[in-house]
Amino acid sequence: MSMQMRRSVLSRRRTLRLLDNLAASQVVSTTMYFREGSDPAQLEKVIRLVSGLSSAPEGFAASVSNSHTGGAVFWGRDHGYLVIPPFPVTEDMVSSGADVAALHTLVDRERLIGLIIIRLGEYAIGVFKGETMLGSKVGTGLVHARHRQGGSSAHRFERHREKQMESFFTRVCAHAQEQLGPYLRSLDYLVYGGERYTTLSFRSQCQFLKSADDRVLPTLLDIRHPRQAALESAIEKVLSSTVIEWADDPVAAPPQPS
Repeated sequence: MSMQMRRSVLSRRRTLRLLDNLAASQVVSTTMYFREGSDPAQLEKVIRLVSGLSSAPEGFAASVSNSHTGGAVFWGRDHGYLVIPPFPVTEDMVSSGADVAALHTLVDRERLIGLIIIRLGEYAIGVFKGETMLGSKVGTGLVHARHRQGGSSAHRFERHREKQMESFFTRVCAHAQEQLGPYLRSLDYLVYGGERYTTLSFRSQCQFLKSADDRVLPTLLDIRHPRQAALESAIEKVLSSTVIEWADDPVAAPPQPS
């Protein structure tokens, strides 16, 4: 069977509407929940048994096994949905019909989330309860760009630049402690954004944040300019789900929420 695939990213509200549509449509025959790190071969075996197909739709096993949060599959006679939620699925499960309750709760719960977006010379820090911002701090700092020439002067410049970076990270860490300190024990997740090397360097220097390492979501938000508006758009990305739809007849599938 040749199946068409469509991939989209849905906000929290649109994800919840999709789940409501699936529950009401009565076209889903089986629901499957998979945790992070599920074995691709086992995923293939389960979907073949459940769907009656000779093989899983192309990309299915890789999409689930590569997900940092697992996923939920809603399978009907000639179509299926894979929903990769923003937060980890905690239990493998197979049930009949559209069993959306566990995923609905996972997506709908208002978690306490810290956001740190950092690039050299710019940062934005925010604390959110669900989509509501509880506090924030945005700022800049002087860090020169890399010196492209060689020689002793270049080495002196690089040492000076490293001191600028260290000073900048120290300031950002202090602001992170101001903003996140009152919430750190009850924080559900901490999310980073910005440039990967800068983020890793900052995390290695900021001792205050190490106690929250076990609550860091692995996805690094790709945000070019850490500003106040970036925080507001970033939380929407954090709470969004990726939805992959396979359909033999797209018209027969429940419509995507608008």
